[in-house]
Amino acid sequence: MGGLTLRPHLDADGSRLVIEHVQDVAPILDWNREARRDAQQSDWGRHVARIPNVIYVKWLNEEYAGGNTRLRLFTPEFDAIVQKKLSDPDWAYLRTDKPAAQSGWRAETSWR
Repeated sequence: MGGLTLRPHLDADGSRLVIEHVQDVAPILDWNREARRDAQQSDWGRHVARIPNVIYVKWLNEEYAGGNTRLRLFTPEFDAIVQKKLSDPDWAYLRTDKPAAQSGWRAETSWR
């Protein structure tokens, strides 16, 4: 699997240094597609997703842009953000399990 490559360059007007993160994600997404075909029998140790590093960087940058500048990778707070993203149908292609089919947004329900 390809690693993350950093490409530093100046922005269009030459006033800021920009770090571009590049990764060939095709092998990871292919692996995810293949893994979804396999039934996982146990809830313990279930492999849920394989997430390319560039996606982690994207999610972290989005949080920083939103003002959450104290967030750090692989902390419980970041893990909660990742879990929320993986529950979103837009990011379903990162999953390796077979999440419940759903369309649109689904409200959380609590059972009493």
